[in-house]
Amino acid sequence: MRLHFRRALRDRAEPAADQCPSGRDRRLTPEQWALIDKAKKSIAAGSLLNEQGFPGFAASRAYYAMLYAAQALLLSKGLSFSKHSAVIAAFGREFAKSGLVPTELHRFLIEASDSRKVSDYDIAGDIGQDVAGMHIDRARQFLETITQLLD
Repeated sequence: MRLHFRRALRDRAEPAADQCPSGRDRRLTPEQWALIDKAKKSIAAGSLLNEQGFPGFAASRAYYAMLYAAQALLLSKGLSFSKHSAVIAAFGREFAKSGLVPTELHRFLIEASDSRKVSDYDIAGDIGQDVAGMHIDRARQFLETITQLLD
């Protein structure tokens, strides 16, 4: 099986952050645009990986898409963290508990983190395509909500 990953990813990815459509809120920092762009590309890559039979890697990409989007939103409050656990906790505290985002988004991020840990670190761990697909769908919903808040 041969993957034409770059071409397929390029064809599926959204416009790059520096090519944002006119009319978009330009108050976002270049770092926020870059994180949103990475999130979009991670979702596209995750979809491709899942379709090609690599669900563990797909679930990991879905998690990273959510993490990047959460980081972009946290930057809107001047918050930046180097540890994944700190990003997840701050997202819950600053946005989910306060009602700025649906609490289910925080749960999506936590569950995707758990699946990523299983697929990346548990040698016997196995993530099925259905679970990976669920995480990819959730990552799309997560990113859509975050981009609406940032616009």
